[in-house]
Amino acid sequence: MKKDFFNVLSVQEFIQALYSFSPLQTQTRSIEAADGCILAEDIIAAEDLPLASRSCMDGYAIDAASVFGASEANPAYLESVGDIDIEKPASFTLQNGECAGIVTGGILPDGADAVVMVEHTESLGAGTVEIRKSLAPHENVMLKGEDATTGNVALAAGTRLRPQEVGMLAALGIQEVPVVSAPKVGIISTGDELVSIDEKPVVGQVRDVNSYTLAACARRAGATATAYGLVEDNLTSLKAALENALAENDVVFLSGGSSVGVRDLTVGAIEEIEGAELINHGVAISPGKPLILAKCGNKAIWGLPGQVASAQVVMFILGMPFLRYLGGDTNAFDQSRWPSKQAEISRNVPSKPGREDYVRVSIAEKDGKTVATPVLGKSGLLKTMLQADGVAKIGADSEGIYEGATIDVLFF
Repeated sequence: MKKDFFNVLSVQEFIQALYSFSPLQTQTRSIEAADGCILAEDIIAAEDLPLASRSCMDGYAIDAASVFGASEANPAYLESVGDIDIEKPASFTLQNGECAGIVTGGILPDGADAVVMVEHTESLGAGTVEIRKSLAPHENVMLKGEDATTGNVALAAGTRLRPQEVGMLAALGIQEVPVVSAPKVGIISTGDELVSIDEKPVVGQVRDVNSYTLAACARRAGATATAYGLVEDNLTSLKAALENALAENDVVFLSGGSSVGVRDLTVGAIEEIEGAELINHGVAISPGKPLILAKCGNKAIWGLPGQVASAQVVMFILGMPFLRYLGGDTNAFDQSRWPSKQAEISRNVPSKPGREDYVRVSIAEKDGKTVATPVLGKSGLLKTMLQADGVAKIGADSEGIYEGATIDVLFF
């Protein structure tokens, strides 16, 4: 007989439960290995960057006030006092009415506050330079300390390091940085109907897909992932597999043990693990309602649906943000920061109030509009995920969305 879910949480209640886990410890990484990591501490600049004001262009260093009002029709005329070597500062100070040749990266001499591009000038001989453009102070100049100032924060704690931030660290001469450790994830698949991918299934069997898709999701979220293979649907085997994975990982994702019939086996195995505490047994979300969460110290056990599409959607909406949160991203659950696009829904989509629905959609441009078309199909069909570009959220207080409504599509 089908049993009711108990302790079913709303999505927001579930996320609040996830916040009871603490982000992971700090480790030091070389900047070569830090791409994608989250900074654990503020990075304070030990020097100005750049160390001196430098030219962004080839041209002439000038005092902007000396070419005020200059134009093609009314040029200004300055006297060049020489060229500036890119390797060292100028040995002179510009006086009123003077300029100096400068190349990109050259240090501005004293008395100069702007650089006029060479395209807007003409050398008239005998040291006279015609300037055919007026400039504002600091135009075409990288100012001293404009990227970073001594003693100030160059990169804040919580910043996810991209190649851009790695470049800033290199420019500051920083070789190692403190980052939040990447979560270690263990993947377990259960189900007597499952066989490994190197086997040929017979009628009634299917290859293990979730071990691979869930591991890929975990890695995309910045975690390391280990698949522990297939586990038989019995309490002894499942408990042993969970204990083994918990000993080696921060999070264990168990797929196939949360649906009716086998979900009690998952709960039973969790309850037999010393120190484990069951947090919930169901979330008001579709797909993915039979979602289990348990805590063992600061380690998490997730019981995910066995259906491949359902498991992937739950990972996208809740599992991957949780891994990013453990890795130091405090805004991981803020969907307004996720890659998304507004689109017009192509048909009515009904929903059941009281739960959040995440409808798989494909995106196309039609008649100058972005249109989202629901991808229909059963939760066990892989093609519903292959055809979808992302999901559209239907709130728990809604009975659905009407054709033509504007929605936000969260991209996979």
